[in-house]
Parts: sequence; structure tokens; C-alpha cells
Amino acid sequence: MATPPALALIVAGGRGARAGDGLPKQYRTLGGMLVLRRAVLAFRDHPRIDHVRVVIHPDDCARYEEAVHGLSLPAPVAGGTTRQESVAAGLDLALQEVGEAIVLIHDAARPLVTAGLIDRCLAAAFDQRERGLPVAVIPALPVTDSLRRGTDCLTGEVDRTELLRVQTPQCFDLAAIAALHRQWAGSGEAFTDDAALAMKAGWKVRTVPGDDANLKVTTAEDFSRAEMLLAAAWCTRTGMGFDVHAFTEGDGVWVGGIRIAHDRALKGHSDADVGLHAVTDALLGALAAGDIGDHFPPSDPQWKGADSSIFLEHARRLAERRGARIDHVDLTIICEAPRIGPHRAAIRARIAGLLRVGLDRISVKATTTEQLGFTGRGEGIAAQAIVTIRVREDVG
Repeated sequence: MATPPALALIVAGGRGARAGDGLPKQYRTLGGMLVLRRAVLAFRDHPRIDHVRVVIHPDDCARYEEAVHGLSLPAPVAGGTTRQESVAAGLDLALQEVGEAIVLIHDAARPLVTAGLIDRCLAAAFDQRERGLPVAVIPALPVTDSLRRGTDCLTGEVDRTELLRVQTPQCFDLAAIAALHRQWAGSGEAFTDDAALAMKAGWKVRTVPGDDANLKVTTAEDFSRAEMLLAAAWCTRTGMGFDVHAFTEGDGVWVGGIRIAHDRALKGHSDADVGLHAVTDALLGALAAGDIGDHFPPSDPQWKGADSSIFLEHARRLAERRGARIDHVDLTIICEAPRIGPHRAAIRARIAGLLRVGLDRISVKATTTEQLGFTGRGEGIAAQAIVTIRVREDVG
């Protein structure tokens, strides 16, 4: 049986403002990133997710564009007046575009969904499909608190033995769940989630272990808890980069993204910018993503004479996709000439702009080797860089 693609349908059409700030919660900031963007990235960056579609409120187009800027997503789906209508609209469009697929329906208000939870849901969904069962998989957690009935006074006890807290993403066969939504559209019966609809149809809904961190942010207290979870999950990483280029005939050198007039140039396949090369390799190292040569092979003619800012911007985009924060860059340029001091401020500003960070996070220093070695003999320029980043480990 051929394996169908996996499609994430992220539902972000709600108007809930109980979290405060006067905005729908999916467009509030959490850990320095909009809630919707954080939820989208969790699926877009997962290696087993092939497509991502987002359902939004028709009034939120501008907010949506801001939230997913640079992510190259297809146009959003206009939702309905209820979650049920919004999901149905997204499913119908996805079915037209993708056809056969496993769909993971997820609430944008659960932005801390982890790769591990997505893996568990997909594994169970594909297992059900291979066994010829209707695909219906949801993450769930047991109720651990004691439960009582009552308002001002307790009136009875509730047996929690078979009670579960249900989460998203919820996985189904795309065509089957879309047909189920169409069947019940206009019936007047409201379903709290898609699993309830599947149960109404008599499907066996399978559960997989949920994740306490996969909380639904609804109130200000939920946002505070989510911020604490994110803060506890940051891991500091450091990468080091080194580069050297020899002088050749010319009338200027590129160092740190700035062209400096000189009686010679630097020899290299690209523009031979030792400063940007060192910073790029340091950032790639902090991400454990190889080096410049892995991403831009010198054997590839398209990079001949290339502006090295392309390399650093590529590394920055990799960091963004990982959800990494660039905390600090320390670049040291080693040469006898040209003099770097007069250009330090321009180099700092150029690197800060390429990395989209504040100037106070960029340090640029210059030194010589006291006329020792190849740089001391004026044969070339060397540079070394250290980059410190923070990345979020799976909070689950």
C-alpha cells in the first residue's frame, strides 16, 4: 500500500481575546514569536509533514501575512462562523489540492506542539491505515486531579478512571473526515472537535500519549505558563568559524560585508570575504548544520564571485526555521593591512543587518600577528568568529 502524504491543517479562525492584549490569541507574541507562526513552524519543519494549510478568519488577512512572513505558505483558507465550518472549509480545499492524504487537524492555540507528539500521532495513523481501519488518532492525557461535582458546595465525586484530556493534532484520512463533515453540515449538531464527529460515525478513535506542554493558550495565565515552559527549554549553543584567503592582484578587499580599498584583492571562488565566511561557519556550527562548503560547494560555478552576504543570510534563515535566537557574534580579523579600525562600525552594522539583530550583539575586533606567519608577511587575511545562539529543545 502506497504511503500517502501528510498534511497539517492548522485552525486559526477564532476570535478569542480572553488572553488579553485586544488581539485574537493566535496573533499574540509568545517567546518572541507570534503564536500562529510558532504553531506553523512546528509542522512545516517536521520531516514527515508534506503540506501545511492554515484556516483563518476572513478579517485577519493582514495579521496572517505578518505571522507567516517568509515561510512560503499557500494562501490561507477563509474560515466559517464556527470551528466546525472552518475545519470543513479547510478539508474541502485540501482534498481538491492534495487528494489522498493523512490530515493532522491542529489548533493554532496549541503552539508548543513537539516533533515527538507529531511522530506519535503519525505512527498510529499509518498503523491504522495499514490495518484497514478508519484513521482516527488523537493525543490524550489522563486526568490526575480528584474530581467533584458542585458549585459553592460539593455534591458528589466523579470517577476519573476513564476520563481523558483530549488534545490536537487529531489525525484522519483526509477524504473520509471531509466526507463526514459534509454529511453533518447544516444538521444543527455541534461537535467540540473532530474526534467527536468520528465517534458519532461509529469510528474507533485511538489515543496516543499526549503532552502536558501542548497546552491550549486561552487565558493570560496560560500565556504565563507557556512562557515559563519556553524559558526552561532554551539551550545555549556556541559555534566557531575560521577562514583565510590569500592576496591576489586587485584594488580592494571584501571584509565583513564592506569593501575596503587596498592595493590588492583577496583570492577565492566567491568574493573571498573572510569575515562573513567566518561568521557563517560559526553560525552553521552552532546549529550543527555543517559548513559553507556543504551548502555552497566551491565546485559549483553558480557561486563564482558570489556576494558572501548570500551565505550568511542562508545560515540566518536556517536559524530562524529552527526557532533559534542569535545572542552574540564576536568576529576577529587578523591582518597587517589594510587597516580595519576605520571600518569596524560599518562592518558591525552590516553584519547586524544581515542577521537582523541589534548592533549591541555584534562585536568586531582587529589584530595583527606582529609580523609573524603568513598574515604577518602580508600574504593574506584571516578571520575567526564565535557565535552564541539559543535554541528551543522539545518541551515535551
